[in-house]
Amino acid sequence: MYVQQLYYKRIMRTSIAIQNLKCGGCGTTIKNKLIALAGVNNVVIDVEQSLVIFDYQDEDQPHVVHNLLIDLGYPPEGANNKFKNKAQSFISCAKGRFAS
Repeated sequence: MYVQQLYYKRIMRTSIAIQNLKCGGCGTTIKNKLIALAGVNNVVIDVEQSLVIFDYQDEDQPHVVHNLLIDLGYPPEGANNKFKNKAQSFISCAKGRFAS
């Protein structure tokens, strides 16, 4: 007898307020990087409110996204916004402008 078991993970949604988000080019870079992550879906970038909104299933994903945002130069609000982050955000922004 064959028994099929299906496991469903609950989909959760969160938003992260970030620093250094200046334009749609920045948003394009962030969105492209986040949708490449396994388990991250429905990414929305709100440039006016400096928000990154996304769905995820694994409880570790917000932490992974948090670290990726810092690496891209867009640290979350309240985090130390070092010169390195600001410089990296300009590079990410330029890449996003050319990609869109």
